[in-house]
Amino acid sequence: MQPLPPPPPPASPPPAGASKDSLRRHYRQLRRQSLPLAEPALLEVLATALPQALAAADAKASARATARAKPQAGPSRLGLYWPVGTEPDWRPLLERWPEALRQRLALPVVRCEGGVGRLTYGAWHPADPLVADGCGIPAPVAAAPLEAQALALLLVPALAIDQRGIRLGSGGGWYDRLRADPAWRQVPALAVLPAACLAPSLPADPWDVPFTGWLDETGGRSKVSGFD
Repeated sequence: MQPLPPPPPPASPPPAGASKDSLRRHYRQLRRQSLPLAEPALLEVLATALPQALAAADAKASARATARAKPQAGPSRLGLYWPVGTEPDWRPLLERWPEALRQRLALPVVRCEGGVGRLTYGAWHPADPLVADGCGIPAPVAAAPLEAQALALLLVPALAIDQRGIRLGSGGGWYDRLRADPAWRQVPALAVLPAACLAPSLPADPWDVPFTGWLDETGGRSKVSGFD
């Protein structure tokens, strides 16, 4: 593993009481500045931790199936994201992951039905074609929507996150609406971002569901087995 980069220099904090729009501008600029240095080590963290987390999820699913005396439904999937703009780019890992893991991936798909957009996940293999979804982001649009139980872990890009797991996103509210569903709320979700974007505190709305943790170039913090 490559040595960790030095910690980023302290950034000027956003003004006290700043609006979410102001915070987004602040942390978007901070992510853009810090990611080039942080990304190589962040990729190493992902390369090591994700297979371990999926193995832990498989062991738990097998134990639950044994306790219920029911056959296991099959390996659950890793929910990724297609990086846009300055979001951390995990895609170089595709060449390093074994085929068994590459067959267990899923990507978000925004589907517009009856004039209303809805975030779902679709199974995806790197050989599968992607087309623009309802937000114009490459996605496995032809894949059937997956149930929450089919996902072992979600990785979600973030502009910032605080110690409580409150995430600052781009403002679309897609993940907030998805995780308002109790079934999706039970799927562990980790924000992915450089350590410079860890916030002392972020404003929380009533609909915010705290994330399970985060991953950054130093390892991050998580309640998910396999990331210890």
